Amino acid sequence: MNDQAGVETAHLRVAELVRGLHNRSDTDSDTVVAELAEHAAVEIPGAQYAGITLSRNAKQIETPAATHHWPLLLDKIQQRHLEGPCLSAAWDEKTVHVADLETEERFPNYRRDALSETPIRSIMAFQMFIAGETIGALNVYSEQPGAFGSESRNLGLIFAAHTSVAWNSARRDEQFRRALSSRDMIGQAKGMIMERYGVDAVQAFELLRKLSQDSNVPLIQVATDLVSQAQSPAK
Repeated sequence: MNDQAGVETAHLRVAELVRGLHNRSDTDSDTVVAELAEHAAVEIPGAQYAGITLSRNAKQIETPAATHHWPLLLDKIQQRHLEGPCLSAAWDEKTVHVADLETEERFPNYRRDALSETPIRSIMAFQMFIAGETIGALNVYSEQPGAFGSESRNLGLIFAAHTSVAWNSARRDEQFRRALSSRDMIGQAKGMIMERYGVDAVQAFELLRKLSQDSNVPLIQVATDLVSQAQSPAK
């Protein structure tokens, strides 16, 4: 009963963190993952550092958020050998636990370089679900072996789930804002063409589309250039 109450409290605490991020007007997807990584390093028992690992094709790794240099370096080691607990969590398993790198046998090349280049000894990685082809993992690290237990796993899974939802939501918001901005810009360009050449909205859009095709330049860029040129003071 106490364990269940603790899990529910953790859910509420992380949900409140995510709600607070969404209620801020300056929040973008990078801010969401950066702040949630910071909270994970503080909230997950045993964690000293935290980071987010992303991969789009199992060969290219990114680290959009890290609370210290060590998560960045460990992702570089994973990139070097295309193996490691964070990649395994992202692609294959929901959770990967390295209790002690000294005795770890699943990732021999990663283990060797991680031990020689960092003080990290234990890792727990949690799969994240990112929209599209991108997959990822929320990872926590400690310089002490055996730092993570069942409570760490439970809270880490909660953080990973909320981070996935929050990040996907933030990315959709960014895409929506970009779409609105593009629509407004194209609308301005259409209006200029309609006024200048006496054509209707459909004809103005067709002219924009033809300019885009003929110049092999995206439609939004053609519209932006036209509006910028019209707004530039005449020399």
